[in-house]
Amino acid sequence: MMIRIRSRDGLERITIDNPHITIAQLKTLIESQLRVPVQNQTLSTNQNLLLAKTLEDIARFTDMSNPQTLVSSIGIAHGSIVYLAYEGERTVAGPNVKPAGSFGRKMTIEDLIAKQMRVTRQENPHCELVSFDRDTANVFQNYVNESLAFAVKRGGIMYGTVSPEGKVEVDFIYEPPQQGTEDNLLLLRDPDEENLVEAIALGLGMRKVGFIFTQTISQKKKDYTMSNAEILQATELHGQSELKEWVTAMVKLEVNEDGGADVHFEAFQMSDMCIRLYKEGWFETEIGEEVDPKLSRMKKDVVVGVKDTREVDNDFFLVVVKIFDHQGPLSTTFPVENRNSPVTMKALKTHLDRTKTLSFVKRISDFHLLLLLARILDVNADVPALAVCVQTQTSVPEGYQLLIESLASAS
Repeated sequence: MMIRIRSRDGLERITIDNPHITIAQLKTLIESQLRVPVQNQTLSTNQNLLLAKTLEDIARFTDMSNPQTLVSSIGIAHGSIVYLAYEGERTVAGPNVKPAGSFGRKMTIEDLIAKQMRVTRQENPHCELVSFDRDTANVFQNYVNESLAFAVKRGGIMYGTVSPEGKVEVDFIYEPPQQGTEDNLLLLRDPDEENLVEAIALGLGMRKVGFIFTQTISQKKKDYTMSNAEILQATELHGQSELKEWVTAMVKLEVNEDGGADVHFEAFQMSDMCIRLYKEGWFETEIGEEVDPKLSRMKKDVVVGVKDTREVDNDFFLVVVKIFDHQGPLSTTFPVENRNSPVTMKALKTHLDRTKTLSFVKRISDFHLLLLLARILDVNADVPALAVCVQTQTSVPEGYQLLIESLASAS
């Protein structure tokens, strides 16, 4: 049996073999395990004991003053909190802990709680809303619906813009190399390819704005909004971004009123507390099969409500974001990278032949096409120059037109 002891030094624990011990025996255990002499101890189930500032104030707490009273008779059981005031000093076990102050140097309840992490729900996101380019969202969901049948997970990094008011617009999705299963998504990050993506985005006046992933049909049967593995992955990417408006989007199948299935988008931000806990190393990152997927496990106790716990409901970390749509500046008709079939120059020739009636800048106004070209052209000069032409919808220099057409013709 474990009883929690809260004093001016914070929350500690003692182990008890017999739940029917007396208060005198409890004090003896506190002396042996926490090194506070019995004669210096005052115990109470009333947290206001820790606010008492004088011996006279402390003496008023008498609910645990009879040494022969059984602790079970006053409701103390496994997990209960007993408040301890004591005279003198002691060294608290643990790294870099200084001796507690002498009697009279009290901490308030708020001070004690502040020494721990308190997990609460965050009511409002930092972004006003997220708006998806209709065609970009459609290309992503069509693939996972028609080609993958929502049987394995898929993910991508969202790029776009953020307005001064916090409105996030998603204009293209980069799908990195990855491996998806029913329950997990492994992004095989390719720094060289991502450098090309960043160069294109910079030329387009865009940046990373979020992470998008799918849930599978098998996950629909489980009782969570996001699993602990999804929370960890989304939080890691959010934390790396350093963008307070960063959005995590989720795509899944939902049963409609007619009994059919509709593709459904949801958007969230990971809470500020979630990001802080992750950056400070509180999350257990190795998740065993015995852990309920709707719970995130911590390495140390956090406070949820009035409870100290190491398991937090994932929903505490999610802040809902409103979803809108818009028509963005890019087309989405070029094959998408890192899917089942490699994208080759033959795809470029097919695309250019199909779009002959458009201006050349319109013909190349597709992120996935620019990424194919970026593998061959100079990433520091050619790629930004072409991206700027696309952003401003100005004529592509003739030299670039000839180069791109020759690359297509050589396939």
